[in-house]
Amino acid sequence: MSIHLLGGGWSPDDDGALYRPFIEEATARGRRVGRRVPRVAAVLVREDADDLEAFADGFLGMVGRAAPVELLPTRLLEGGVLESAVLSDIDGLLIAGGLTPAYLDAVTPIIDEIRLLVSDGLPYLGFSAGAAIAADRAVIGGWRLGEIPVCPQEASEDLEDVTVAVGLGLVDLAVDVHAAQWGTLARLIAATEAGLVDGGVAIDEHTALIVGEGALRVEGRGSVWRVSDTDDGVLVGTLGL
Repeated sequence: MSIHLLGGGWSPDDDGALYRPFIEEATARGRRVGRRVPRVAAVLVREDADDLEAFADGFLGMVGRAAPVELLPTRLLEGGVLESAVLSDIDGLLIAGGLTPAYLDAVTPIIDEIRLLVSDGLPYLGFSAGAAIAADRAVIGGWRLGEIPVCPQEASEDLEDVTVAVGLGLVDLAVDVHAAQWGTLARLIAATEAGLVDGGVAIDEHTALIVGEGALRVEGRGSVWRVSDTDDGVLVGTLGL
């Protein structure tokens, strides 16, 4: 089973192709207990109740078109937290996008349980914020290092300073999202150069990085940018399709 990290970007008209590998893995897990259609917990967090409902309807509708799946949504307003019951009797876990610090706050009470289930083979899909918080050291926002701007303020996640926090610990590299579209590749480069993280990946929208057994896989129409700290400075390249 794998960890699927999507860099953001979706449309109500999307056929959900990037979500099919995740649902296929959830289906395989469900069949072990006699289920033909997998049960997938989906976590969605938004500031406003109307926005939350609209996002949930559109986003989950798109995911549901990818392949047969029973989606079990948990809708939270920012400041809400998850309970263990969310993880009961599921074949996959999907954490969606929005304000990254709010998602991290939401999952914090059950981080250990999520880690245990994923280590036991539960497929995980993180979309945007859900991808960023999957890291052991998660870049959750910010647009400045000291007084120096390192990415557009619009990508700050309501934080001033570039902020790194303890994440889910599902992958051992930092993850930033909306890379080319929001200019956040520069934030990951700056965080690496400053020693806040030991490098990582910045994922474009409509692009997935799949971490499982064997080589890393890249799917979709964008790039996954690899940032590495070297003796000669920060090295940036792309992972191939």
